[in-house]
Amino acid sequence: MMRHPAHFIAMGLGSGLPRIAPGTVGTLWAWASYLLLQHWFSAQQIGMLIAGAIPLGWWACTLTARHMRVADPGSVVWDEIVAFWLVLWLVMPTGFWGQLAAFALFRFFDAVKPQPVRWADRSFKGFGWRGGWGIMFDDLVAAFCTLLVIALWRHF
Repeated sequence: MMRHPAHFIAMGLGSGLPRIAPGTVGTLWAWASYLLLQHWFSAQQIGMLIAGAIPLGWWACTLTARHMRVADPGSVVWDEIVAFWLVLWLVMPTGFWGQLAAFALFRFFDAVKPQPVRWADRSFKGFGWRGGWGIMFDDLVAAFCTLLVIALWRHF
């Protein structure tokens, strides 16, 4: 993990290293870190952080997958982190139960991969820039699906 800065980033600063459910642990890390970030940064600054974290993650995930020789390594969780930051950024302020519902929905869409998440996951497989984008893209689609369900829930 420490051989290259991209590995440290892609593996969620170490949150992707557990052998069991690294994506869930990475998402929990995203939740905790977001709650801390909102104390120091405005919503606009967090939005800019997320916007910068997407291309940073694309680079880090691309390089880490190439070095590991695995198209989408389980220990790479930056995609979950950035996508869940996006979810929280758009649903906040909400209480614990709203955040927990967002967490559960996001993990459902990320783990089960119903359509269109499955399409996004399959569309950009492989190594290189395309594969690195694929690592990020399916989680961004899972975040969109999560936000859509929450928006419909709030509407009705």
